[in-house]
Amino acid sequence: MNFALNFLSVASSAHTISPVLLARARSIASEHSELSERLTWNYDSDIAKRVGDLSNAVMALQGWETANDSLTGLRQLLSDFSTDPELRSLAADDLQATIEDLARLSTSLKRSLIPAHPFAHLPCLIEIRPGVGGSEAGLFAGDVVRMYQGFCKRHNLRISLLKYEEAEGVGSGTETQLQDAVLEIENEGAYGILRGEAGVHRVQRIPATENKGRTHTSAISVLVLPSFPSNESQELGEESFNDPSGDYYVDPTDVRTDTMRARGAGGQHVNTTDSAVRLTHIPTNTVVAIQDSRSQPKNREKAWRILRAKLAQLRREAREEEMARLRASDARIARSGRGDKIRTYNWGQQRVTDHRSGITLHDLDGVLEGGDSLDKLMDSVRVWLTERDVESLIADEEAAAVKAAKAGRLQNANGLK
Repeated sequence: MNFALNFLSVASSAHTISPVLLARARSIASEHSELSERLTWNYDSDIAKRVGDLSNAVMALQGWETANDSLTGLRQLLSDFSTDPELRSLAADDLQATIEDLARLSTSLKRSLIPAHPFAHLPCLIEIRPGVGGSEAGLFAGDVVRMYQGFCKRHNLRISLLKYEEAEGVGSGTETQLQDAVLEIENEGAYGILRGEAGVHRVQRIPATENKGRTHTSAISVLVLPSFPSNESQELGEESFNDPSGDYYVDPTDVRTDTMRARGAGGQHVNTTDSAVRLTHIPTNTVVAIQDSRSQPKNREKAWRILRAKLAQLRREAREEEMARLRASDARIARSGRGDKIRTYNWGQQRVTDHRSGITLHDLDGVLEGGDSLDKLMDSVRVWLTERDVESLIADEEAAAVKAAKAGRLQNANGLK
């Protein structure tokens, strides 16, 4: 029985919810109740949508409160030595299941309070480019393209190549080195599934051209972008391509268009027609070049889609960085940017390590095939991202509480004058 009491003490502290998160959840529940009451008297589509948006958090709070009350009841029974021994034994038997329920419901409640990423519901583009490491980086970039193709095939996600350019005049034998690739995953929600893959992927292996058996380190960059419909009149949430204040807007006067003849392998049209298109967004110096198709209009359309996605992502990242800078507790919230090393693939040890979640798997082949081991890596990163989002949410709520308290004191001080 002492073991049960000690275990209960540890568990009850491990699965508590931050007071500021509980306050937020209860505020949401209060708003949900008020709006639901209004709907019973007068239906309004906007209010109904808001009620629906709040429902997940309300249900998560109800589940957490039920489990927390159960744990409180068990605590009282096990702490009271006058309780009937048989009842105490039953309470001890229920302890483990209740603790597990509370842990699961605590996680569910935290996730329900995190605002959805504005691009999470969209399809996505994945841009893969070799970085440091010369020809070995180009070879590994091709491996990573095939990794994501295998992952998408296994999960029945529609994937296509928007761009695939090989480096000119390099490579030995049948091995080709990738210079730049853009994959499109067309399913809704693909961005939310794959956004954790963005960053620098590092590879450690012995190149085929290495005659002394030395391990070389190379790297590639993976950029995950939201994919927008090509129809510029189509609405995306509350914003559209035509709204200058939206993430998706691009002023055509800011973009320089150059056409040129395609280079490299590609058939008879290469160097005979000006089918290649290069777009340069002058304010940000963002460049997109496409030469995959024989048709200049098709290349232009692809280039615009990629450019729009890159600029939207840049704007979103800029806002997130500014918000992080303004947080008083920013120093304790770890973030991962597009230039950070996120994962290492070690051939000699058959090991893959994700440097954010800390998980290490000794199944390199399974990861590169896009198999279950890649799922485990990606799941661990989603947990890591959720933890960071929760920390940011707590920091925001605490900052808002401090600001409200200061405003209240100032108002009281003015009232006394």
